[in-house]
Formats: sequence, C-alpha cells, structure tokens
Amino acid sequence: MFKKPTIILLFLLFLVFVGIGDRVLPEPMKSASFNTRTNINKYLIGLFPTGRSKLKPHERTRKAIEETEKGNK
Repeated sequence: MFKKPTIILLFLLFLVFVGIGDRVLPEPMKSASFNTRTNINKYLIGLFPTGRSKLKPHERTRKAIEETEKGNK
C-alpha cells in the first residue's frame, strides 16, 4: 500500500507541522498546528501520574492505632 519512504516522509512532515507550523504557516493551518501540539502535550502529560498521591499513606494506620488505644483505656 504505502512504501517505506512515503511513510517516513509523511511522518517527518507531521513532525514539522506540529513542531514549527504555528510559526511559519498561514492562519488556518497555524491554529491547527498549535491545537494539535497542545492536545498531544496534554495527552502525553496525562499518561504519567503527578507524583503526589491523593491518599495519605499513614492516615489509616494512625487511625487504627488511635482506635486501639481508645479501646484499651
């Protein structure tokens, strides 16, 4: 169907479109390039966790200890 050089050329054109298209292309393509890059960035950033856990790792243990101490008194 597609030959390997054609696929490579299309991929390189896509990279140029996403990378610098908003600086060199006219307006309809400029905004499309910017929006494409923004969406790709958001998608890739969303793949990785933020680093901070929403759970407090020692909260459950602390509560269990307090409950046990209250029960022993």
